Amino acid sequence: MRLAVNIDHIATLREARKAREPEPVAAALIAEMAGAQGITVHLRSDRRHIKERDLQLLRQAVATKLNVEMAVTADMARVALELHPDQVTLVPERPQELTTEGGLDVVLHAAAVEDFVQQMHQGGIRVSIFLDPDGDQVGKANAVGADAVEINTGRYAEASVESTAGELARIVEAARLGARLDLEVLAGHGLNYTNVIAIAGIPEIVELNIGHSIVARAALVGMERAVRDMVTLL
Repeated sequence: MRLAVNIDHIATLREARKAREPEPVAAALIAEMAGAQGITVHLRSDRRHIKERDLQLLRQAVATKLNVEMAVTADMARVALELHPDQVTLVPERPQELTTEGGLDVVLHAAAVEDFVQQMHQGGIRVSIFLDPDGDQVGKANAVGADAVEINTGRYAEASVESTAGELARIVEAARLGARLDLEVLAGHGLNYTNVIAIAGIPEIVELNIGHSIVARAALVGMERAVRDMVTLL
């Protein structure tokens, strides 16, 4: 299973002081050297952490896979087609949210998502869709032409002990459906060094996107060790 490290919160720390450091591209390079097989960033409409300048530097420096999370908007399509990342991941976005709160409703927004996917494919960019572990959503992601789905593990990560098994079962079912539809199956959101173990045991999932828990550990032990610890668990 591959690990992609989300470095948004390196930029969050920088923006807390509107300073020049820490530098997201430096964190990305350390993460790659420590075993990460991808770097993920979320370019928000308000540019609250990652900036287009960061994307340009990352595009030049990242040697593994650069995955850019973005909303389904004309502005984001422009950025993607200019930057040409290895992959874009389509996510919902609300202005006041602290982090992405749920999966994109592909069923509800199918026409807009399909148009966006077509634009990306014309530009030679792979498309993943971040969605909740729901069969209808996975099926519609396939119908609109996505190359991959990233299953939202947020409800599993936040579940009570009594609810964990049920949430895990939903993820397993969605992952199996995605694999049957020949979609690459990824997962992420809220995963840490404890709850990741069960997710890592799902054979259909080939990559995890993990950010906050790695950056939080990196603040105490350094980025290299934080990434190596997660790679070891996977």
